Amino acid sequence: MPGPSDRQVVTRFAPSPTGYLHIGGARTALFNWLYARGRGGKFLLRIEDTDRERSTPEATAAIVQGMQWLGLDWDGEAISQFERAPRHAEVAHQMLARGKAYKCFSTADEINAFREAEKAASRYPVFLSPWRDADPATHPDAPYVIRMKAPRTGETLIQDAVQGEVRVKNDNLDDMIVLRSDGTPVYMLAVVVDDHDMGVTHVIRGDDHLNNAFRQQMVYDAMDWEVPVWAHIPLIHGPDGKKLSKRHGAVGLHDYAAMGYPAQAMRNYLCRLGWSHGDDEFFADAQALDWFDLSGIGRAPARLDFKKLENLSGQHIAAMDDAALLHELQAYLPAAGRPVLTDAQADMMLRAMPSLKERSKTFPELLDKAAFVLATRPLAPEPKALAAMDPVSRGILSELTPRLQTATWSRETLEAVVAETAAAHGLGMGKIAAPLRAALAGRTVTPSVFDMMLVIGREETMARLSEAAVWPETA
Repeated sequence: MPGPSDRQVVTRFAPSPTGYLHIGGARTALFNWLYARGRGGKFLLRIEDTDRERSTPEATAAIVQGMQWLGLDWDGEAISQFERAPRHAEVAHQMLARGKAYKCFSTADEINAFREAEKAASRYPVFLSPWRDADPATHPDAPYVIRMKAPRTGETLIQDAVQGEVRVKNDNLDDMIVLRSDGTPVYMLAVVVDDHDMGVTHVIRGDDHLNNAFRQQMVYDAMDWEVPVWAHIPLIHGPDGKKLSKRHGAVGLHDYAAMGYPAQAMRNYLCRLGWSHGDDEFFADAQALDWFDLSGIGRAPARLDFKKLENLSGQHIAAMDDAALLHELQAYLPAAGRPVLTDAQADMMLRAMPSLKERSKTFPELLDKAAFVLATRPLAPEPKALAAMDPVSRGILSELTPRLQTATWSRETLEAVVAETAAAHGLGMGKIAAPLRAALAGRTVTPSVFDMMLVIGREETMARLSEAAVWPETA
């Protein structure tokens, strides 16, 4: 029978729909996606919605939206674990028929009493059911659960692609319930049955599931199913080294989308959280797909580093194709509750993009630099912009305006005209640039005045200069 390494790779992401998509879950999904896609395999999505009280359609939608925003596509339809409950129960009865499981009629009071006695005797409180080897003829007509027959002696070994060999003494494993007395399957059984039926070859998940693997491997063994490759990845911690929580700031993927980080920057950053390829920090999707392997995952918890995220985000914004960046920016605007761009604004944004994306780390920063594009006349100048329009500056601009009106509208000519005007007054370019920034954008911190003039064009430039000439001297 071919092993997992000989078959097409199949990975899965299996979140519980009880809230937003946590950044740790997003990284797990990314690792599974990279591993499968980089090997021509399948990446599947399973919604583990067996907890009917906490699972909500809204949470499922949030998970799907988060996956879509991050750019992680999956094969086929998302699978509902709850809808597969009859199949899970079927497997529990198959284990019963194979002699790998048994009916247990012990009551909750009997189980608690047994465990308390074990604790009192300073023994590990693993429940040993008196029904494990009981003759079926002695079974009462009473409710029962189906328990697996865990090995009593020796140890169970997990070969983990990240953690290495992990062992547990079998006398620490109880006879796990696989089917409750009401006939519903337990989560630990459902996971294994779903993974087997979906053909999952590699289970890549957080190391908080490592203990589950010992019991889940028993199900594989009981059914003579092939055990997948286990890969339990360390969790993400906050900058202080403690388990990630809301006290560290944003923990939901939607928070990062709302803060204006491009999806490809988040993919790059999440990929580097716990995985490495030499000293490479900034890389594109194609490189990640080519490089990603389980051997590159470390065993120590990864730590969030917002400065590193911002740095990577800025590099991705600077490297993105202008049209692609505009497209992603336009998708961000309504999600952030900001007005969409008009066609004229979108056209000017595209022309301005080379100057806007330099040193912009997020979409809000990029939009702030694009204020001169998004502004409409009459501009509402900031107090500092008004202060830059002192009487001397107004006089120089009134002299400059007619010269710009007749100049060839090219960077070279515009720079020459401004430089000549400044020199005629014994001033440097910086002194004349300040009132120009104020007049063109209504603020003092902007892209290059020549970038702005080329983007908004001659007519708009002249109109803004004319309006600025009659601004009040103070706010």
